[in-house]
Amino acid sequence: MRIGITGASGLIGSALAEHLIQRGDQVVRFVRREAASDSEVTWQPGQPLDPSSLDGLDAVVHLAGAGVGDKRWSDEYKRIIRSSRVDGTNTIATAMAQAVESGGPRTLVCGSAIGFYGDTGARPTDESGPQGAGFLAGVVRDWEAAASPAIDAGVRVAFARTGLVVSSEGGAWQKLFPIFKAGIGGKLGSGDQYWSAISLTDEVRALCWLIDNEISGPVNLVGPDPLTNVEVTKVMGDVLKRPTIVPVPGFALKIVLGEFAEDTLASQRIEPAVLSKSGFTWQHPDIRSMIEAAR
Repeated sequence: MRIGITGASGLIGSALAEHLIQRGDQVVRFVRREAASDSEVTWQPGQPLDPSSLDGLDAVVHLAGAGVGDKRWSDEYKRIIRSSRVDGTNTIATAMAQAVESGGPRTLVCGSAIGFYGDTGARPTDESGPQGAGFLAGVVRDWEAAASPAIDAGVRVAFARTGLVVSSEGGAWQKLFPIFKAGIGGKLGSGDQYWSAISLTDEVRALCWLIDNEISGPVNLVGPDPLTNVEVTKVMGDVLKRPTIVPVPGFALKIVLGEFAEDTLASQRIEPAVLSKSGFTWQHPDIRSMIEAAR
């Protein structure tokens, strides 16, 4: 297969590209500079994309977007978070819709997030769960809605609602490993909040599963066994053989992270019902195996 990827230089995109190449697929990277070869396509989120640039592609995996935890949430950065996702998705979806009649790709795997559900407390929530409250929930709603042109044109669209990706190479977990290895890790806030995580390996495998199988709509990309932050903290300490006795109070997180702290302290007990029912299996089904694979 010949598969296009936006966000191919990011943590998940680069790992996905490598995996696809290893299994024998051709990868076309969408870049924001002049394309250097026929394995690249130049694009700019929010600007029209020539549908002919999609010729020869079997599928597109759209992962581009500003990092949610990269910076403190100012009003300007919140605008960037939203626009980078909504505008970029609309650009890709519109081009794919226009390319349908000329035999363009009929599969779009669109990055998304479990932030859609907001704070679910201790309630198990699968893809049938309603939209929650908060900034990220609204972003995900608009992000997914931006793919409507492709859906209306008959393109199969799967929304990869990703949880916390366990990796030492990037994302939120990259910031946790040094802290815990230094022996100063601990629970965040009360520690009662559920964390729904997935290993980088299984994230990539799940994205490939969505490319290869006739699955559409929202799909939760998380492991099958979410744990509370206290439980995750204990496993981190056990695996890294370090103490975990330094809790981080909620008010301290709010001072450091601002509004993003509310999402850090939120509880999301998310179930991957669609993946499970479709026959997907996890290489790292529990948090211990995820951490061991990433350390």
